[in-house]
Amino acid sequence: MKIRGIQDKFWLVISLFLFVLIVGFFLSFLVGRYPIAPKTVFDIVVSNFYETQHYWDQNIETVVMEIRLPRVLLAILVGGALSLSGASYQALFKNPMVSPDILGVSSGAGFGAAVAMLYRWQWWQIQAAALVFGLIAVGMACAIAYFYARQEITVLILAGLVTSSLFQALLAIVKTLADTDNVLPSITFWLMGGLGRASNSDVLLMLPASSISFALLFWFRNHIDVLSAGEDEARTMGINVPFVKSIVILCSTMMTVAAVSISGIIGWVGLIIPHIARLMVGAKYSRIASSSFLLGGVFLLLIDNSIRHSGGVELPLGVLCTLVGTPIFAFQLSQARRSWM
Repeated sequence: MKIRGIQDKFWLVISLFLFVLIVGFFLSFLVGRYPIAPKTVFDIVVSNFYETQHYWDQNIETVVMEIRLPRVLLAILVGGALSLSGASYQALFKNPMVSPDILGVSSGAGFGAAVAMLYRWQWWQIQAAALVFGLIAVGMACAIAYFYARQEITVLILAGLVTSSLFQALLAIVKTLADTDNVLPSITFWLMGGLGRASNSDVLLMLPASSISFALLFWFRNHIDVLSAGEDEARTMGINVPFVKSIVILCSTMMTVAAVSISGIIGWVGLIIPHIARLMVGAKYSRIASSSFLLGGVFLLLIDNSIRHSGGVELPLGVLCTLVGTPIFAFQLSQARRSWM
């Protein structure tokens, strides 16, 4: 009866998150500097699937389909990806204080983007550089850990710290060399995170990265559950521990580096959302993973909508997430140990 009650609570929470996400998705089209009637938004979206009478201005359709739609979708996908990545790393490292940038992916991506801006590359090239150097940073951390101690999780965390420190130092050098009138402000603003440049091509990058990673993590959810209880227990049950670790690291890295290359550095989402999900659905990984993805999408969508609703100068998304996330995390500290157990 207790297990049935937990399952019922889980599906209730999932249904609630999904409902809020769907409602938030449609309401987000109404948020912005240019007010658009709900019926007009609905008709514009429908017109892309069925032939309807176009009574609206072409500029309005551009705002809905090429500005607001990709931004709304990316807020959901980036928030969900960062949250799922954080939940996966927390399960792998058996540490509730772990975040998606534990292996230096954010520092590597920041350095790559800064170098691209220093040479005044185009926007897609900046994103590509962030993606590549984010992967390089994680690869370096894994290589260091593999060289010194192949099976030690602690060594992997320390290797991530070393890699992150290295790329932060390189980033500081690039910022020192950058033009203070144009390039340096661009680097600084990118590092603070934002979805102001969201485009449909970004969605085409983020969607497969998050969906494939989510599918793989969900497929190995039971193995990750056992691994989170201890590597010795996992081995006695016949689980290929190095393989499952590699799956978690690979999927989490792909989601994080894709998100960072598109939105810049957005902190706290991958740290606090899994904690909230754990409090609501329990410590089982499969439940935390799905609820974290949905709740992360809702959280970042609400934060981004509040930025767009302000009407004036847009606050950086990463900064606002930090302002909201730190008091939430401080409140969770008193219950963190009990909820993790």
